Amino acid sequence: MDQIDRKILATLQQDASGTVAEIAERAGVSQTPCWRRIKRLEDEGVIRKRVALLDPNRLNLGLTGFILIRTATHSEEWLRKFADGVCRIPEVIELHRMSGDIDYLIKFMVDSIAGYDALYKRLIKVAELSDVSAGFSMECLKYTTELPLDYVRS
Repeated sequence: MDQIDRKILATLQQDASGTVAEIAERAGVSQTPCWRRIKRLEDEGVIRKRVALLDPNRLNLGLTGFILIRTATHSEEWLRKFADGVCRIPEVIELHRMSGDIDYLIKFMVDSIAGYDALYKRLIKVAELSDVSAGFSMECLKYTTELPLDYVRS
């Protein structure tokens, strides 16, 4: 992956709705090689998909929270059941298996504390959990979907 690929990726991360001509101009190449590079990056799985970022407040999703879960069960079967069940809950936007004292971290977005309570009731039906706690974001100080490109090996 060279500097041109990095420029293309940086441009797409900032705004994937641009035309190939606009992306090519920002990357310093002509349209056809730019399109080929984008296609290659998609085929290689570097570009997983292109999406629209929505404003959660406009969608009445004003409460962002994090659920910390500990479990006494660490079998593959339990994990599969848990992950499958959690991934079917649309309010859950991230699920992480963690190292350290917490086994799983869930990021979610809902409209209210009542929305969280409904989510919690669905969550505890998914699998047996030892300890569940939650915290709510009071203010988002940084949010980005742009990944750093300085670690890419040429």
